[in-house]
Amino acid sequence: MRLKEVQRTAHPAWSPAPHHPICLALGTSAQQLDASFNTTAALEIFELDFADPSLDMKLKGSLPTSNRLHSLVWVDFGAGEDGLGGRLIGGSENGTVTVYSPEAIVTPGEEAILGQSDKHTGPVRALDFNPFQSNLLASGANDSEIYIWDLNSFSNPMTPGTKSQPPEDISVVSWNRQVQHILASANPSGKAVVWDLRKNEPIIKISDHSNRMHCSGMLWHPEVATQLVLASEDDRLPVIQMWDLRFATSPLKVLENHTRGLLSIAWSQADPELLLSSAKDNRILCWNPNTGEVIYEMPTTNQWCFDVQWCPRNPALLSAASFDGRISVYSVMGGSLEAQQQSRADKISSSFDAMDPFGTGQVLPPLQVPQPAPQTTLVAPLKKPPKWVRRPVGASFGFGGKLITFESPRPPVQSPQLAPVPRQVFVSQVTTETEFLQRSRELQAAMQSGSFSDYCQAKIRNAPTDSEQDIWRFLLVNFEDEARVKFLKLLGFSKDELERKISTCLGKNLQANGHGVDANDLAEKMQLLSAQVPPEKEKVSFQIPVSAGTSHPPFSDTDGLISQALLVGNFEGAVDLCLNDGRYAEAILLAISGGEELLQRTQRTYLDKQRSCVSMLISSVVTQNWRDIVQSCELDNWKEALAALLTYAHPRQFAHLCDTLGSRLEAEGSAKCSLQACLCYICSGNVEKLVECWAHQRDCSSPLVLEDLVEKVMVLRKSIERLRNGEVAVNSPVLADKLTQYAGLLASQGSLATAMTYLPGTSDQVTTVTPQTRFKSAENLALTECVRPLLQGVSENYTPPAPITAPVMGGFPMGGPHQSQSQQGLDPSRTQQVPPGAPQEPSVQVSDNPVSNTSLLFLLQALPAERVEQREIPAEHIVLKQTFDSLVQRCQLAAQDPQTKRKLDDASKRLGYLYDKLREQTLSNNILGGLHEISRCVSSQNYQRGLEVHTAVVTSSNFSEIQAFMPILKVVMTIANKLGV
Repeated sequence: MRLKEVQRTAHPAWSPAPHHPICLALGTSAQQLDASFNTTAALEIFELDFADPSLDMKLKGSLPTSNRLHSLVWVDFGAGEDGLGGRLIGGSENGTVTVYSPEAIVTPGEEAILGQSDKHTGPVRALDFNPFQSNLLASGANDSEIYIWDLNSFSNPMTPGTKSQPPEDISVVSWNRQVQHILASANPSGKAVVWDLRKNEPIIKISDHSNRMHCSGMLWHPEVATQLVLASEDDRLPVIQMWDLRFATSPLKVLENHTRGLLSIAWSQADPELLLSSAKDNRILCWNPNTGEVIYEMPTTNQWCFDVQWCPRNPALLSAASFDGRISVYSVMGGSLEAQQQSRADKISSSFDAMDPFGTGQVLPPLQVPQPAPQTTLVAPLKKPPKWVRRPVGASFGFGGKLITFESPRPPVQSPQLAPVPRQVFVSQVTTETEFLQRSRELQAAMQSGSFSDYCQAKIRNAPTDSEQDIWRFLLVNFEDEARVKFLKLLGFSKDELERKISTCLGKNLQANGHGVDANDLAEKMQLLSAQVPPEKEKVSFQIPVSAGTSHPPFSDTDGLISQALLVGNFEGAVDLCLNDGRYAEAILLAISGGEELLQRTQRTYLDKQRSCVSMLISSVVTQNWRDIVQSCELDNWKEALAALLTYAHPRQFAHLCDTLGSRLEAEGSAKCSLQACLCYICSGNVEKLVECWAHQRDCSSPLVLEDLVEKVMVLRKSIERLRNGEVAVNSPVLADKLTQYAGLLASQGSLATAMTYLPGTSDQVTTVTPQTRFKSAENLALTECVRPLLQGVSENYTPPAPITAPVMGGFPMGGPHQSQSQQGLDPSRTQQVPPGAPQEPSVQVSDNPVSNTSLLFLLQALPAERVEQREIPAEHIVLKQTFDSLVQRCQLAAQDPQTKRKLDDASKRLGYLYDKLREQTLSNNILGGLHEISRCVSSQNYQRGLEVHTAVVTSSNFSEIQAFMPILKVVMTIANKLGV
């Protein structure tokens, strides 16, 4: 695609690669005249602004010259302040070689010519600078003259050796792109000479045997030091020959597509697979020299292009100078012509005057540019991406914290044929959260070994704050006996210490057993008392007051009324009289004899009249009404309230009361109260509340903060499972979100096996699934299957999620027509959480949620009845069932770990899918053959070989056929290999 264009009959030269912006120098071409027969000459510098969609180039500076040029190069030698550093060297028609300063050309008034020499006797048609030492310049002219110029001392050039005989014109000189002391020159007759400047002599000469090779261009391979190309100007042989100096008897390759002789060639330094050529057939072709294929053709005009050059800075650009006086800049990357078409239309419109040309003084209407017929405005790029847009190196992060990197190794420079070079892809594990991983490993080790007490003690020792120590001390108590008593000690209430204080207050000597008397001494005294006959008690006479003033000593009317009520058995009246007279002790003593109802009423009356702080506590102890204490006590006394619950609360009410106290503390909003609320939730064993409270106060986006939460949650969960002797289902969206986030962090750090343990459980756990979570589960399953080869290299204990084999809960209405009488007999009180340390009551183990139990019964009733008729497994496959069932049974007998036993129970269920497919005979021969080979490996206890066959079957089969049973088969073989069964 053409980007820029200027009307000049000139030789172009691109600015060096380090210079910006990109500029193009044009020197008036020798032996060419335009239509005006102008014989002046100039050296001009144009700036290319590709932000401007027009084809125009901005002229930055011009310098009139006395001679026209046959050749022009721009060397990266010397520095310039305006981005126009370097030197311009021109070879003129009279044999003069002139050095110009580009910076001086664009700056008026400065001397632009830095050096000039007329050593050559004829036109200087060849110029080239050394790519390793930019101060070295080679020039070629008539009579086999070749000079090597040093721009530091331009007046004294050197020759590469004696002139070749017979004397001929030098049409091109070229420095080797890999070896700095190698120079090549070529003659129009088709001969090429390679010079070694260290020896100052030619080392090899190459020529075509047909004698029709008129050389118009020669270039060295950008990467292979021994290869070069020669272009033929002869119309009888319009070819490009590729030579290798190690096999210089004939061309290595011949590129044939032009129909007339070639005028110029250019080899891209950015991509050795791009070779430009222009010829007298009005075509500019781009070749792949390795394959000899034409991969691009420039959309040029019908004119010969005598010079083509690649841009050093932007490798997609090239310049073409044609004999019709145009210098064009093209791009091999294609593009759109719409901007150029619009710019051309605007230029045409602006060229007309807006006034009437006939002098009427009327303003003409806007020019209506005729709209051309719709046509394609896109120019296609190269057939294959060039090397500069390919990634030489690359890196990408993958699932599981994997870093995938690659690089493109350079091919051997001495290879005559550019054979494909194998490329390597490196997969590395990236770990950024080392402390997070270490703590996760410690937690996982404690969960697998069950040593939670040691884990909690280690956390207590390393806790950074007192509040953190308190939390871990409370969690530790959950794994010890007499948890309630130890919770009281943590709250600061010790029975032994209290008895010591009471004894001190009463003036008693506290003995070693913590009571007022010694136990042995008390036993001896009791034996003595039992052996002695008690003496008769002296009888004392007394009077019974009946009415006031009737006897001595005088009695009040109240005493008389109380006596009369007691004499007739009216305890209720006697109690009322005592309460009215303030005799609370007598009232309570009489109420004891009057029955339970009277005692309770008397206690309530007494407690209602006593409004001290201690009386409120006494009231709760007597009436067992702890709800008022929890709901109305000052929050500063949360420890006292929690201690009262630990001492007196019934196990069925304890968890709810602790949660109520924790909710009050959490509602305060302060960080201190939230930590106190967490202690209440730990005592009640409420995992959901603990997660919500902790997540509300802490920003869990940090990996270490999230690790803190997961450690506490998992330890508390394990303590509840220990008390219940079974797994605990925690239905908390917040916890599910945090565990998912935690598993994602573990997976991103490469701990895939550990991450899987924190995802939802096995298929036998019936839970309510929303559509969103079902889609997420399907996505996670697909992701798991995509990274299965990666997981196989990480963990041998990976258990894939079980397929959904039953309707999801939530589709059956509560209390439907299928509800049975057994459901109505469910006791919700038996489903309450049992707090740590609470006495266990004999009860049936059911779910924590009564609704889920009811829904489960609905689900079981709604499932279709089991088929009565079932086909037999074919005789040739019955050995599979026998082998695999026997393996599972042997593993179950040898397994000690509860987690392993659960996996084996799940395996015995999921192997049923395999047996169903064997009955239906729907498995392919490849899968059946693999299963029989695995069976033979299992029989011989060669489990490693069985796992290899398993991998081969999985990778070569349709996973939808085997996803129900092949993953669990691998788990069983892995367990068997570990157990050695």
